[in-house]
Amino acid sequence: MHFTSRRPASFGVSLLLAAVTGVLSAPILAQEKPVDDSAQGETLSPEASPAKKGVYLSDWFNQDLTLIGSKDISFGPKPQDDVYLEYEYFGRKGPFELYGYIDVPKILTIGNSNDKGVWDHGSPVFMEHEPRISIDYLAGRSLAIGPFKEWYVAFDWIYDHGSRKENRANTLYSGLGTDIDTHSRVNLSANFYGRYQWENYGASNEYSWDGYRAQMKYIVPIGKFDNGASLTYIGFTNYDFGSDLHKDNPARTANSLVATNVLLYSFTHLRFTLVGRYFHNGGNWEDGSELNFGEGNFRARSDGWGYYAGVGYQF
Repeated sequence: MHFTSRRPASFGVSLLLAAVTGVLSAPILAQEKPVDDSAQGETLSPEASPAKKGVYLSDWFNQDLTLIGSKDISFGPKPQDDVYLEYEYFGRKGPFELYGYIDVPKILTIGNSNDKGVWDHGSPVFMEHEPRISIDYLAGRSLAIGPFKEWYVAFDWIYDHGSRKENRANTLYSGLGTDIDTHSRVNLSANFYGRYQWENYGASNEYSWDGYRAQMKYIVPIGKFDNGASLTYIGFTNYDFGSDLHKDNPARTANSLVATNVLLYSFTHLRFTLVGRYFHNGGNWEDGSELNFGEGNFRARSDGWGYYAGVGYQF
């Protein structure tokens, strides 16, 4: 079986200072929102704001294309190396905060033996979409409570189109999100989801509600330079818990954690990204468990660090 589950949650090659959230005041329907106080969207680009109207194709819908190389990515029991192409978008319009990406795996036929992609009977496309809908905006008033300055209905849909059903994953997280006032330069967002699982590479939790995800996203602008570039730290952590996968398979776990750390060096269009991502029980696989997928015994490697590097163009 193909256990790629490639990258649930993009490492965030371009993040959003332009996709938005903030404390609202009535009449909320008549005002535009700030562009600098949400960490939702997993990318940050101080250049990608409505103030730069005319620089990009849209003054609110930001897009980029990035070529990404990855090493030791442990969303399954066999770490993968890959070089893939990613289209990413993010922005805010009315009550809708949008973020998502679409990957073409192994686009240059470069990857390790565990990696399959568009040209070798692997997945031709992997995608994730994370829309949020502002409850404050729809209510027409601020619902802020202490540091929780805006509330959302939040979703995270992850789809891996494997070459056959056993190689396919289709997951929907749905729940509640908020933006948090840190009284500092740190932008912070949080989401809490329940998970509904359709296909999952043939795992036992298919077509059921199975577990939860607690997610935290944070952005720290580091600085701007005389050459027009900016440097930003972006982080996000996904903690999945409460899964029943372990009940009929000792190699699976109820919990897993992925913590992602991004350095983004960006110009108006050109951007460079370095990422370190830590996995614990990646993909709900028990690190060190003995497995056999028909090609001999091996031990799962689902703990440890993986790395990405990317170069992209925002338009």
